[in-house]
Amino acid sequence: MKPSTVAASGGSAWTPLREKVFRALWLAQFVSNVGGWMQTVGAQWLLVRHGAALVSLVQVAAGLPVLLLALPAGVLADLVDRRRLLLGMQAAMAAVAAVLAALALLGVLGPWSLLLLTFLLGCLTALNGPAWQALQPSLVPREQLRQASALGAVNMNVARALGPALGGALVAAAGVGWTFAVNAVSFLGILLVLLRRRPAAAAPSRGQEREHALAALRAGGRYVRSAPGVRRILLRSALFVPGAAALWALLPVIAVQRLGLGSSGYGVLLAAVGLGAVLAAGALPRLSARTGANWMLALAGALTAGALVVTAGTTDAVLTGVVLMLAGAAWIWGLSTLSAALQLELPNWVRARAVAFYLLVFQGGNALGALAWGQLAQHAGLTVALTASAALLVLGVASLRRLPLLDGRVDPSLSDTWPEPRLTVEPAPQDGPVLVTVTYRVADSDASAFVRAMGDVEASRRRTGAINWGLYRDAAEPDRFIEFFAVTSWAEHCAQHHERYTGIDREFERTARKFAPSEPVVTHAVTARE
Repeated sequence: MKPSTVAASGGSAWTPLREKVFRALWLAQFVSNVGGWMQTVGAQWLLVRHGAALVSLVQVAAGLPVLLLALPAGVLADLVDRRRLLLGMQAAMAAVAAVLAALALLGVLGPWSLLLLTFLLGCLTALNGPAWQALQPSLVPREQLRQASALGAVNMNVARALGPALGGALVAAAGVGWTFAVNAVSFLGILLVLLRRRPAAAAPSRGQEREHALAALRAGGRYVRSAPGVRRILLRSALFVPGAAALWALLPVIAVQRLGLGSSGYGVLLAAVGLGAVLAAGALPRLSARTGANWMLALAGALTAGALVVTAGTTDAVLTGVVLMLAGAAWIWGLSTLSAALQLELPNWVRARAVAFYLLVFQGGNALGALAWGQLAQHAGLTVALTASAALLVLGVASLRRLPLLDGRVDPSLSDTWPEPRLTVEPAPQDGPVLVTVTYRVADSDASAFVRAMGDVEASRRRTGAINWGLYRDAAEPDRFIEFFAVTSWAEHCAQHHERYTGIDREFERTARKFAPSEPVVTHAVTARE
């Protein structure tokens, strides 16, 4: 495996917290995450007497909505005001948590009504996710994205430790309903921060027509299909997350059936995960700089697999706590590596949509993995389920040599240097499809190198909106090459010029044009209609 240069160093692990807005949202999110994990332990504890399969459905109900809503949520987050979207989703999640609390405190919350409301909360979380993830790069400098991603994972894992411990104590002292009530209140912090802090004004759009939802969804899909780095990140996520999900889905059952612990003991086990996460975040900048992203993923997969194997074979609570610390560290390293790689890869115009594909893989793998391991534990036993999930992680680690994260050549910053089209009459925004041709003159000695370089240009055209692309050589004039690509509408082509053309797209085009020194001839044609 070659080390991957996913991110440059940006200071210590805690440097992003110096940014005022990032710090305020990070603290508010921590409070919300603590409340969420208090609710999760309350829900799982309410269902634990019904068996492993039903307990695992809590995680399924929370994560499965991403499979249905992640992509529409990504489109929504790229097309509307993200702050308003986040405010609406946070308020709605608080309302659903309040309903859960009321039903539980009244003693009328059954297993299936709990799962239904958890599913509804998961739907709102899915709609919230892409907008929240897309917000992060605007809060910290680019070189601090790896640390910011790690701090986000630390936030979740420390909350995973503290929340269940508090939740277990609250369940023992006052009952499950109060964990839902605390979760409802915990959303207020994020709401207050979002209400008080307005984002910077958006850059002017030069009169370009806003994308329609379906066209925006198609554009996001084209981008992901034509971005090898993004596709490889999605693949690595799919090979890491489902196996690691077994530990989080089955930990309540391990605590009760294997270790004989109560709710407080379960909270202590999760505290070990949080401690490992904090220690891992502190070591992340130095360790990742020395090893590279691929070795970090290998280490994360191997440590998680080892933790699953040890947990499957022991009834010692102390030993289980130790390996859970390692699992918490591995989880931080794996998620931070993948998340930072993705954020560094993406231009702003498609960020939320591409993040939605990542969340689809991540949360979908988490939910489906939890469902599979829960069913396997129910019918074949905990040992078989944990060992099988470890084997899946080992296969993922072994595949890194052939399928590593790709070395980044990425400059996602906006580059407005694509020449304006020279037209007598400009088409209406909805006119199309638009056919663009570019004619190059290339010496015979440079023809092969030019064709190879145009492979990157093809990917660039497709990422920014082309629905098809081709390169032809004139049989009568062998030094004449004709590139063509089609775009669905004139508005979409204008977006290529002004909103989607990035530094790496410019670099690909410059590289190809080194072999065609004369100025290329560009034409624009719109579908002829009566």
